[in-house]
Amino acid sequence: MTDDELVTRFHEMWDGFPGLARLIDSHHTVIASNPAAQERGFVEGATCAKVGGPELHRECKLAAFFKDGEAITDHVIDDRIRGWMPVEGRPDVCIHFAVMIPR
Repeated sequence: MTDDELVTRFHEMWDGFPGLARLIDSHHTVIASNPAAQERGFVEGATCAKVGGPELHRECKLAAFFKDGEAITDHVIDDRIRGWMPVEGRPDVCIHFAVMIPR
């Protein structure tokens, strides 16, 4: 799959997601993001870990994901659940999402 196909498939799947979704490489670079993530500054080419305040990236599991390649979720931020998911055939990228928990 080419990078263009990967980005197209990402948008087809994640643009309607009600939380933030990003396609990220192992260097923390945003390759693609859904509209909700773009509104928060997670735009193509941005370094994910530098967007927003440091509390958003507390205990980030990106390195652990790339070490094992297994999906990971956590809940270290009170109002959201985060996850890192593999992309089949692309061990160099992952889907990183965050879902806000309604109150």
